[in-house]
Amino acid sequence: MNIKNLLMLIAISASGTYAFGQTTAAEKDSLYIQQVEDRQEPGKVLHAEPLYIDLIRDLGARKGEKEWNIGLGLTDNLNFDAYEALIEYEWAPVDRLGLEVELPFTFYSPIGGATGDAVPSNRLNSLKLAAQWTFWVHEPAATSVAFGYINELELSGFDEAGAALITGNVYNPFFVAAKRWGNNFHTLVYTGPMLEQHFATRAWHLSYDVNTSFHYMISGTRNFVGMELNKTFDGRDFDMTIRPQMRLGIAAHLMVGIVAGIPVSRENERLSSFVRLIWEPGHKGS
Repeated sequence: MNIKNLLMLIAISASGTYAFGQTTAAEKDSLYIQQVEDRQEPGKVLHAEPLYIDLIRDLGARKGEKEWNIGLGLTDNLNFDAYEALIEYEWAPVDRLGLEVELPFTFYSPIGGATGDAVPSNRLNSLKLAAQWTFWVHEPAATSVAFGYINELELSGFDEAGAALITGNVYNPFFVAAKRWGNNFHTLVYTGPMLEQHFATRAWHLSYDVNTSFHYMISGTRNFVGMELNKTFDGRDFDMTIRPQMRLGIAAHLMVGIVAGIPVSRENERLSSFVRLIWEPGHKGS
């Protein structure tokens, strides 16, 4: 083989290798999306799920899916620090129906010598039971829509001797709509009223939440970066917290989510942080 033919062969091989690399990068997202969406019926669209106000299983959940969550958070308030912890189990008993049980705890540490009523009692906040039904999945438009309901039995503090164990109930119907734009960009709206009933005083309190999120999912993985905007309308009062966040896959079935909280208009709450450990038994993600 002469030098001219050898150089031509090398050029052809190099261009072929380069083209293969380009094709792999271009197809990586669509191949991963197909792995999630096309492996079985019914249809399902891959969406990025917010990390702070999370969903009750994935939108379009399939029978047998399940997930464990452990969350840890810290919120800096004016008179105390609040340490949050939660244990959560989600599962899908049938296609497109997600169920959830959650136990959220909060522990308080006074700041600047604050005492008495300025610092709440440590507590298991509530027993939360939830359901979510994805009633519409449109794969060509990469869109899913769901409604659900959370019932939260509020509990008394650990050191509130003589108090009733169950102090109230929160009724929280909600609506979710999510769309993926192309392969990487994800948007989601989660909204609904929260009606709180206080058993001792027989008082009722109504607020309304509008949570929007925007995420960019890294090519060929379940890793993403993004932001939640958690907004609460409470009578004439309006509060909003900006929560930049990221999710990383650290093993085949294990992910970690990291969230920062930046309040925009809260009078007593300052910066916060939250970490969510997510284990999905049997998941075949990255």
